[in-house]
Amino acid sequence: MKPLQQGIRQAVSLLLVVMLSAMVALTFADVVGRRLFNTPVFGANDITEHLMALIIFSGLPLLTARRGHLSIDLLDHWLLQPKWRAWHKGVDVLIASVLTLIAWEYFKAIGEAREINEVSPALTIPRAWMYTYIAGTTAIAALLALFVAPPRHDTHESEIAS
Repeated sequence: MKPLQQGIRQAVSLLLVVMLSAMVALTFADVVGRRLFNTPVFGANDITEHLMALIIFSGLPLLTARRGHLSIDLLDHWLLQPKWRAWHKGVDVLIASVLTLIAWEYFKAIGEAREINEVSPALTIPRAWMYTYIAGTTAIAALLALFVAPPRHDTHESEIAS
């Protein structure tokens, strides 16, 4: 299972790099076009908006699987002891619940977007497919939050020693 997980992680990471590079190139071309030729890239805002959503929600399952969400480590000395394992599972369930709620809201938005034919302003890209992607990746992140490995204390000890 580890090689499969590592392969998926590397493929998604590569996809994230490609999308971020595309967004940087588009922004550069748009700025150069505006400043030098007084002609911006048509639809650059729409494309940037869609790429940003793809980047954020493509990385969400990876971030969740690695326990990469924002956390405060003031009490890690106590909370990372084995006796607090149930606490961590409760936090995992809370995170999964919040992610499930977000996914559910986007699943509802899919129907609304199809019903009213919601599209992006300049390029008229349908929004329903983006909402579907966001809902799907958020649902995957919610599942991963339930099965993530318990947190470890070893990373913080090296920070304190330096």
